[in-house]
Amino acid sequence: MIELEQARHRLEELGLGQAAQSLDAILEAASRSQSTYLSFLNELLEAELQERQRRNVEVRMKLAHLPYRRTLQEFDFSFQPGIDERLIRELAGLTFIGRQENVLFLGPPGVGKTHLAIALAMEAIGQGLPVYFVSLAQLVNDLRKAYEENRLDKRMRVYLRPRLLIVDEVGYLPLDPLAANLFFQLVSARYEKGSMILTSNKSFGEWGELMGDPVLATAVLDRLLHHCHVVNIRGNSYRLKDKVKTGIYSTPGTQVGQFYSGAGGSNEFRR
Repeated sequence: MIELEQARHRLEELGLGQAAQSLDAILEAASRSQSTYLSFLNELLEAELQERQRRNVEVRMKLAHLPYRRTLQEFDFSFQPGIDERLIRELAGLTFIGRQENVLFLGPPGVGKTHLAIALAMEAIGQGLPVYFVSLAQLVNDLRKAYEENRLDKRMRVYLRPRLLIVDEVGYLPLDPLAANLFFQLVSARYEKGSMILTSNKSFGEWGELMGDPVLATAVLDRLLHHCHVVNIRGNSYRLKDKVKTGIYSTPGTQVGQFYSGAGGSNEFRR
């Protein structure tokens, strides 16, 4: 028992807290199975490594500022059959990040755009990639404040540093000229240098009105769409799917699929 306590204490002094905590259980299991010394050591180190990886993921989750956590396993593709599930699974392989490509999720409110964006973000975080999540309103307000305080370059680096930047809710509020220009500067600075995922309830033809400047909107879209996967979700509100399935809620008569007919196909890729 003295040797056991000494070993636990030394593990703690070396900063191997999880190994120290797991020592008794792993030692007992090794004794029952008559494991080799090397096997016992590997199990002890594996316990420490897994805990460190878990903590690293938690830290990256906090730094990413995700509003909540969602996974692809939680997404009901059967409720949105118009989504190309194979494309989403391919995107989850994260090769688009390595190629500095973008992803745009388009569709009416509630169809699962943000869920899918966060699910891809969590895949990236799990692979150790820096991720940052922000709504467009938060983004332009933050950059506007930095611009007014003459520290725009420094603040812009917060949004340029991550390998994957997610900009949520593009189109819910119109942008004034300064906000539109700041958004253009960010998109231009990340062009072919870092991937972005954007969610929007507006078709591309409406971005000119959104930004108050068709020429600037064209410049933004030109950079975003040059290397881009466009996922156009035509369907009912994902948030109300349980009520729809039970008949409590019926969808409005608006043909949302027609509304987004100008936004590109569900598996559109431009180079």
